[in-house]
Amino acid sequence: MKRLCVTATVLLLVLLTGTLGLEVEAHACKTSGKLEGKKPPPGQCNTENDSVCCEEGKLYTTYECSPSVSGHTKAVLTLNSFEKGGDGGGPSECDNSYHSDDTLVVALSTGWFKKKGKCFNNITISGYGRSVVAMVVDECDSTIGCDAEHDYQPPCPNNIVDASRAVWKALGVPHDDWGELDIVWSEAEVQK
Repeated sequence: MKRLCVTATVLLLVLLTGTLGLEVEAHACKTSGKLEGKKPPPGQCNTENDSVCCEEGKLYTTYECSPSVSGHTKAVLTLNSFEKGGDGGGPSECDNSYHSDDTLVVALSTGWFKKKGKCFNNITISGYGRSVVAMVVDECDSTIGCDAEHDYQPPCPNNIVDASRAVWKALGVPHDDWGELDIVWSEAEVQK
């Protein structure tokens, strides 16, 4: 009987290890391809907030996925204007509207955006010793770029939380340091 219990325990451990390995593999995010950059027409790439314009012939990595979401998902916070004429390009994906840079709003990389599945959800962003809650209103497209719709900017990396000025201010980041910041984010807890 004792030998049967040991054998069953070993078998259970092997199954669990295999299942965990598959789960980790299923959550791995690999590149989905490359996009060749095109030179923007004169005056067509908005460089507000130090946005980068596509370069002719340069290959940009594309992603259809993002790293797995956890209670503390690592990401890079970037600066984006959600206003009309801002470097964010067209209106937000969630509501086809523009948003004031003085509101706490963000765009998430394609994999995290989940085909509008995160629209109007609040997320908690922690960085620079503070936390702030912001609403998801847009996608930072990781699958395509270098075209008019994307303001002739390259595809977004797959680990981006693209935030309004209001988010950067709420985190207390000095204006001279705005641009990129390592952060963690999570789904905001719903207040009851």
